[in-house]
Amino acid sequence: MPGELVPADYFRKMDRPEICRDDRPLEIDLGCGDGKFLMEMAREHPERDFIGVERLLGRVRKVCKKITKRGLENAQVLRLDSRYVVEWLLPESSVSRLHLLCPDPWPKFKHHRRRVMQLDFLESVRTCLRPGGEFLFMTDHEEYYQWSVAKVAAYGKFEILEWTEDTFFYPKTDFQLQWEAEGKSMFRLRCRRVD
Repeated sequence: MPGELVPADYFRKMDRPEICRDDRPLEIDLGCGDGKFLMEMAREHPERDFIGVERLLGRVRKVCKKITKRGLENAQVLRLDSRYVVEWLLPESSVSRLHLLCPDPWPKFKHHRRRVMQLDFLESVRTCLRPGGEFLFMTDHEEYYQWSVAKVAAYGKFEILEWTEDTFFYPKTDFQLQWEAEGKSMFRLRCRRVD
């Protein structure tokens, strides 16, 4: 399907030429949903390549159709679990920015182990980021945000950077628009890989 990225082998790290052109910056949108954020970023930054990761087939098909219809040659969708992609498929030092926006907060204490923001995930994120690459996390769930900040601090291999709404171009996801309409605040965490 046009717009879909299909790895040649799901059981090895991909090579950088498989996922982006030349030495262009590569950005990954984990859990890209309806693709709104992915496509707006790709349109705004034609000099960068973008991959949206989404596990649900129906969403992948819809986003691929939208990418093709808009003629976005710098955007693709990969149909897999986000954590698997980060831990097992992305090549080392290949990603300029990795976005994790509005993931399930798993609010009950007994479900916290299901949260994606775990130390082993952060190690995989750091490994796939280029030196100086950034990991951007956003949630409307304050406790999950505080928990994530504590995980990043415990991990100790990221520098936390300032990130306000006007720091740089950053389109709003449908979740963000919905929650802001309900009067909720978004909590942002921007981290840079340090070596």
